[in-house]
Amino acid sequence: MTRRFPILGAIAIVLGLVTAAPRGDAAVDPRAFVADLGNEGIQTLGPQVTTQERVSRLYKLFEGDFDVSGIGRFAIGRYWEAFSLEQQQEFQRLFQDYTVHAYADKLGKFGGAQFKVTGSEPSADGVVVHSEVIRADGHPVQIDWHLISASDGYKVSDVYVDQVSMKISQRDEFAKIIQNNGGQPAALLAVMRQQLRDKDTAPPTPLPAL
Repeated sequence: MTRRFPILGAIAIVLGLVTAAPRGDAAVDPRAFVADLGNEGIQTLGPQVTTQERVSRLYKLFEGDFDVSGIGRFAIGRYWEAFSLEQQQEFQRLFQDYTVHAYADKLGKFGGAQFKVTGSEPSADGVVVHSEVIRADGHPVQIDWHLISASDGYKVSDVYVDQVSMKISQRDEFAKIIQNNGGQPAALLAVMRQQLRDKDTAPPTPLPAL
């Protein structure tokens, strides 16, 4: 087994601020897309939402607004080719389930935070939208959203929280799990399965204080 990923707290900020499909002009304006995600996400995923409801909403959010398959492929890195087709399919399924469950109980402390888009710039594969979250303790958190074009507007391909990349951090952590288990990629699947079972059987986690 391995320790829980240190990036979880950062990703909780990110997932706690997103909501489902693009709306109106947001489909063609990346800044409006991110502004909608942030502002509506704060309202719908605050501390008043139960853990079960938060998990249910996150499934829709992660699947609807994030490039799930692309992020998952990046996170597993070179080990993807070592998987059989069945293992690749299981990893993608576990990746979404694991991410949603792992972050669901960490979102309450970010509900009600002030969110604002601060700028945008083109990138090699799309556009980066800069934003800032002011937490209840007054601490500002910089969030840079990397977007790629999709048929219905945009998908989030990566998020940098205070200059830390979501998918690079997950790739490093997945690699450590595999290396610490004899270099066997299948060990990662076993770890993810076990942590999901633990989540399903654990009692509800109290929401953290602001």
